[in-house]
Amino acid sequence: MKRLALRYGARWLLGLGLALLAGLQVAGVLHSDAVERMDAYFAGLRMRAEAPTLDPRIVIVDIDERSLAEVGRFPWSRDVMARLVQRLTTGYQAAAVGFDISFPEADTSSGYGVLQGLAQRELKGVPGLEAQLARLQPQLDYDGLLAAAMSGQPVVLGYNTSGGQPKGALPKPAFTAELLNGRRLDAFESSGYEANIARLQQAARGAGSFTVLPDSDGVVRTVPLLRKIGDGYYPALSLATAAVALQARAIAPVLDNTVDTLSHAEREYGGLENIALFTPEGMLSIPVGEGLSTTVQFRGKGGPQGGAFRYLSAAEVLRGVSAPQLLNGAIVLVGTTAPGLNDLRATPVSAVYPGVEIHANIIKSILDGSFKARPDFALAAELLQILLAGLALSIVLPLLAPFWTVALAAASAAAALGFNFWLYRSADAVLNVSAILLLILALFILNLAWGYFFEVRRGRALVSRFGEYVAPELVAEMAQDPEQYSMEGESRELTVMFVDVRGFTTISEGLPPRQLREYINLYLTAMSRDIRDSHRGTLDKYIGDAVMAFWGAPVPFADHASRGVATALLMQASAVRLDQSFRQRGWPPLNIGIGLNTGLMHVGDMGSEIRRAYTVMGDAVNLASRLEGITKVYGVGIAVGQATREAAPDFVYRELDRVRVKGKNEPVAIFEPLAHAGQAAAAALAQLERWHAALALLRDQHWDAAAAILLELRAADPACQLYQLYMQRIDFYRLHPPGENWDGVTSFDSK
Repeated sequence: MKRLALRYGARWLLGLGLALLAGLQVAGVLHSDAVERMDAYFAGLRMRAEAPTLDPRIVIVDIDERSLAEVGRFPWSRDVMARLVQRLTTGYQAAAVGFDISFPEADTSSGYGVLQGLAQRELKGVPGLEAQLARLQPQLDYDGLLAAAMSGQPVVLGYNTSGGQPKGALPKPAFTAELLNGRRLDAFESSGYEANIARLQQAARGAGSFTVLPDSDGVVRTVPLLRKIGDGYYPALSLATAAVALQARAIAPVLDNTVDTLSHAEREYGGLENIALFTPEGMLSIPVGEGLSTTVQFRGKGGPQGGAFRYLSAAEVLRGVSAPQLLNGAIVLVGTTAPGLNDLRATPVSAVYPGVEIHANIIKSILDGSFKARPDFALAAELLQILLAGLALSIVLPLLAPFWTVALAAASAAAALGFNFWLYRSADAVLNVSAILLLILALFILNLAWGYFFEVRRGRALVSRFGEYVAPELVAEMAQDPEQYSMEGESRELTVMFVDVRGFTTISEGLPPRQLREYINLYLTAMSRDIRDSHRGTLDKYIGDAVMAFWGAPVPFADHASRGVATALLMQASAVRLDQSFRQRGWPPLNIGIGLNTGLMHVGDMGSEIRRAYTVMGDAVNLASRLEGITKVYGVGIAVGQATREAAPDFVYRELDRVRVKGKNEPVAIFEPLAHAGQAAAAALAQLERWHAALALLRDQHWDAAAAILLELRAADPACQLYQLYMQRIDFYRLHPPGENWDGVTSFDSK
């Protein structure tokens, strides 16, 4: 764990720092317009992801281009509007009719006012004129016709509260400040308005503001359900129309004197979280947010082909040819989609969205009692996601390869989006998702960039350093954790090998240069592959025809000695095959000697300012070089030190001698590895036992007994130089006894 912290600590801290920034953004301590725009985008994406279903309870009567062609340019005269109201109410029995249109001026299009003026001036005194005008008045008073059509019917008029001077007659407010017991609600205030003329407003059942204000980017997302004008609070067109349709007796704020639930925000800050409609079936609670607004749940792309609401042409309704079952009991909104009438708005689901359908969507949410809103747990949930994602990804991503980094980041983003969309659809909960997505993206980029600029480059540097020395699979393993494999010098127990071609001077003199180059290249290639690829050794250097290698660095192996011995046996087998090939080509025979030793040595990047190399140094290294040299003396292919013998017990060894090499005072036992344990033939093991018996007799100075065994062994293997060597030594000791204090050690005064 400590090594992981050292390697990944910087990235972990940076990742947690990014998570902290994301948490501060979510908590509102930091503010980013870009994050808010992303949240708005995902809000629209959530809406667009839901396939709309037609709601037959709400119908839009559209003053469309077809209606304009049949009836004439808009605004239409009030007698036409009166006929439209009569069709919808007494004719089709709509539950409520809401006008996304206002009537701020009196209608003088009938000419009745002109006739009255003439009768009082130019035509004054004409017999019967005043009586005739009195008879015509009911037919030509278009405002009166419309007022009469609305009287007693569930008609709701719309009006504009976007500013300007107060104009027209406001409806009765839903409630006044008196109801709030001194509390000031967070509502949009309008000083100016353009309402309907008084006689129409008095005839209507209610009225509501149809004003919708876009966000700073020009997109409509929320609509205030209540606006404050003077001392009163007035409903939006959608809320007023729903109230009429549901026969609500009152619209009121949800305060402690109306229901027995009051949030902390309501108690402490005067915020209002719900508006109540008191219907015959009970209280219907409508959640609101900042500014007493509701987030519009847009359904479909809008318009007659949008799929969420049925559109009927106003011309068709006026002619009475619409199917009665489409309008009977429905909530009707009268509006327009005609491009020239300028009631098309930008929304999250469409850049060209009918304004009337905004109100339709709010009414649908009221009827369904389903409002997509931020729940009380929203902030806690968002912070918890940031915490979990930040901790998990900050810790895990640095440990992964690039492919898995991409996979985990993509899976995390998909999970965050999936959870967000699931809450939206199943629990009507609106949670912001941009902060966690940006956090995932930032952590992904951080780790990918870090991996490229630091780890990949470090890995490439590692490959360039060690690619020639160690096996490719070891380089790949090292590249996964470059910091673990430093070029800095250190002391470590390793196993080192020296290999040399015997009689190479004679070989070089007997071969032409081109053939000599091929000879040495084939030999070095075979030896290098055995060292580097077969047993994952580190190829140190070539010294003429000699090869130096070691095991246990840069990648540590607990069994480095066993790997070295196994490699030596393999190299001898490879040398035999090469020798056969060389002889067939008429080249000199190949015979190699290998020295192995295990011990503490210094390993690292060493050299001069001009040239450096990753190599090993130390007494243990020098002894391995001496062992390679004395293989010729004993006539063996491999000689290993006692430390190697003890560190690699899974082989069968023949003890060669106890020697004191030049530069060393302490004697060391040397051995020849013969085979892997369990692979030696029974006859060879029997000979080995006899040999060790002879060696023990010799060291006890029992010359005759030792010679007898040696004669027996030489008869079985006449070519063995070792037996001949010890026979010669016995002959010498018979003539020159070593004395009682002899330790059985052979000293070598040359390298």
